[in-house]
Amino acid sequence: MSIDLHIHSTFSDGSMSPTELVQYAQQRGLAAISLTDHDTIEGIEEAMRVGNQLGVEVVPGLELSIKHGDCAVHLLGYFFRPSDEALSLALQRLQSGRLERNKVILANLNRLGVDIHLQELEKKSGHGQSGRPHIAQILMQKGVVKNMDEAFHRYLAKGGLAYAPRYELQADEAIAMIANAGGLAVLAHPQQIEKSGEDVNVVLGKLRTAGLAGVEVYYPTHSRQFKKKLQTMAKKLDLLITGGSDYHGAIRPGTTLAGGRNCSVPKHLLETMKRHLENNQLLVSTEQGT
Repeated sequence: MSIDLHIHSTFSDGSMSPTELVQYAQQRGLAAISLTDHDTIEGIEEAMRVGNQLGVEVVPGLELSIKHGDCAVHLLGYFFRPSDEALSLALQRLQSGRLERNKVILANLNRLGVDIHLQELEKKSGHGQSGRPHIAQILMQKGVVKNMDEAFHRYLAKGGLAYAPRYELQADEAIAMIANAGGLAVLAHPQQIEKSGEDVNVVLGKLRTAGLAGVEVYYPTHSRQFKKKLQTMAKKLDLLITGGSDYHGAIRPGTTLAGGRNCSVPKHLLETMKRHLENNQLLVSTEQGT
């Protein structure tokens, strides 16, 4: 059986609710999933409740955009305590940063003659967080661009006409925050680092020194050769191996959850993650008792 440890819901930039995602995972025969919304854990309780009802294990998760020097990377967190105070405060700061960036992007678009207002954006995102994918959808609906790629390339990505940066955590503080909340920090889709011109080996090594626990090896766009390369690096650095589809629903047409040809993630990887956590907890308990 396959698992999928990288999924987004309507609480960030996905098109399906946590309930719908768990139902879809059951239909596809997945043993476990992790809801990894951007900068929020609001959908986890719903997903876990439905998962218990349908027999699909749901792992608490999230995805953070972080800075490592001049390199922008994404970090996945798993098995953390959702009630952790430091984690909650950090997520509130990140969400505020998203809102401020949205306002600047919309102001930039308005100056360019593209009429989009904050209320329109909030309506598009519903109860979840608003972000650039939602702005891209509005640009498509208004006929300003033809597709998401054009929206980002022309307006929303770094160097685009309406781009605005936002507050981001530094890699070491984000990794420590997840670890201190009892979780595992994992580098997401590392091929994006390679495409940006950075050396994946070097970045992984430095993040490992900062406390990184794992790397996302199984991912839809990772070739067999790149997966082998990552597996070799993971073994060398003693990193856990994870994987997921990065599913966003209808926002990315033609994609689906893991379990098929696009990306199949072995179930035993999740068991390895759990054993790693148990060993860490046992070690901490032993050290505190001495």
